[in-house]
Amino acid sequence: MNTWIEIPKNSDFSIYNLPFGIFSTNKNSKRVGIAIGNNIIDLLACNELDIFKDLNINNNVFENNFLNDFINLGKNKTNKVREIIQQQLTDESSKIKMSSVVIIPMNEAEMHLPVRVGDYTDFYSSIEHATNIGSMFRDPSNPLLPNWRHLPVGYHGRASSIIVSGIDIFRPKGQVMPLDSDKPVFTSSKRIDFELEMGYIIGKNSSLGSSITTDDADNYIFGKVLFNDWSARDIQKWEYVPLGPFLGKSFASSISPWVVTIEALDNFRVAGPIQNPEVLDYLKFNGLKNYDINLSVSILPEKTNIETIVCKSNFKYMYWNMSQQIAHHTINGCNLNVGDMMASGTISGKSKDSYGSMLELSWGGKKNIELNDGSSRTFIEDYDSVIMRGYCEKDNIRVGFGEVKSKLLPSI
Repeated sequence: MNTWIEIPKNSDFSIYNLPFGIFSTNKNSKRVGIAIGNNIIDLLACNELDIFKDLNINNNVFENNFLNDFINLGKNKTNKVREIIQQQLTDESSKIKMSSVVIIPMNEAEMHLPVRVGDYTDFYSSIEHATNIGSMFRDPSNPLLPNWRHLPVGYHGRASSIIVSGIDIFRPKGQVMPLDSDKPVFTSSKRIDFELEMGYIIGKNSSLGSSITTDDADNYIFGKVLFNDWSARDIQKWEYVPLGPFLGKSFASSISPWVVTIEALDNFRVAGPIQNPEVLDYLKFNGLKNYDINLSVSILPEKTNIETIVCKSNFKYMYWNMSQQIAHHTINGCNLNVGDMMASGTISGKSKDSYGSMLELSWGGKKNIELNDGSSRTFIEDYDSVIMRGYCEKDNIRVGFGEVKSKLLPSI
């Protein structure tokens, strides 16, 4: 598919992608945009040019702090908006090409949190990650808990501290149990970690008391983002029994600003790992439910500004897929709302360089991870930026997510 707009080679934001986000400029308020190459298509300006005339969408949907109202239009309209923009970008005589106000250079825009997140659930769905953690802290010969192969484990996280890429976070404080002590101490965490995850945004409300099947789950997924589930391992270790993560997780989660629609990822579907034992009927599914998404994590120390890739992984490794996660989430009648965030859980592969957390890469702090500037890490240090990137590529078609980048600052 050819387009008249310039797109750099290997751009994540190809004509086949067209993800949605919220941006503003010095001249314009927050509004909905679509990414293409190094530019943003202003959808409010498009609507004022009657480009979406047949869809009858109010300007307030596009001039908005969040995507929620746009998503709530339903996939018939949101997919049509994307299709119309794609057509406009391939038509040499289109209104967009003739307009002087629709195309905004990315370097002139500020990106914002794309959705108002009402609820957030984090899963634990990589068998490699769960095996590594179980081997470190329990029994290496029997690392998985009895329920792990039977259901997608998850917990309810904190929505208020989900932030967009570019916002710095502070080293959290809390209770820690020192080694060889029987009393906890209050201190800044010494073991700050990233978790390489992907988030997906719910695009359709479900009703209280109803359940969503694996066959219907795709209709409830609007799109996906990169997700850094920041973790304070020493705080987490002391607090998590018996109810699971709390302060060790709730201080921050960072996401990428552009939401890649599930439809843009359709050509990158693949089969997932074989699930053994056989799952219960409500978790069985048809078709290809995993996605071939290349992922990486880098550490960038502020002092040297030399970046090091410390992890390369892939979303296709996930044992439990998104459809199963949604089916399990709602099997008890729990309702989902537009804008809810679901996170995949740490994405680790079989090789050591594909482990999706410093906890695994350093094997609990026992192994130094060497960086390109000559320094080393076991966990994240103050003024380190963590950068996650992701993209799909097949038959010379690339669909990417850009990046999520956040810097760790000292405790306040």
